[in-house]
Amino acid sequence: MEKGLSDAAIRVDKLCEPATKRITMSQDKNISIAQQLLAGIGDGRPPETLAAMFAEDLRFEIQGDDGVLPWIGHKTGRQAAADFFREIRVLTEPVKFEVEDILGSPSRAVIVGELATRIKSSGKIINTQFAIVLTISGDEITRFQMLEDSFDLSRTVRG
Repeated sequence: MEKGLSDAAIRVDKLCEPATKRITMSQDKNISIAQQLLAGIGDGRPPETLAAMFAEDLRFEIQGDDGVLPWIGHKTGRQAAADFFREIRVLTEPVKFEVEDILGSPSRAVIVGELATRIKSSGKIINTQFAIVLTISGDEITRFQMLEDSFDLSRTVRG
């Protein structure tokens, strides 16, 4: 009887192999898209080039004190991504941006790390850990969520 159960378990495992491969491939693809986005940011590619990675109907979300910086809040459309990359370069100066990990699932990639940013108008530096959650469909990013210490950001910007 044990042999029969073992054979059945092996057959079930073999049936699951194609689905497992598809999941692994989509996770790898999503991680690759996140890496491409980070490389584009690091290389200083134009905001419109970076925004081309995003869907036309993108949901762009950075939680926090709406109004403290132009990119904080909920926006829609590919233009929201282009505006973010343009405005962040105009209003801030990167001090440190360290990616600790990129995690993938069949529909998402999550970039986890730590950053320090100087606000140009005040010279003050914000230090925060972050997570960027990219929801991906096909080869496009359909949702961008950035989670960071928005309380410290607001306090630093508002003085």
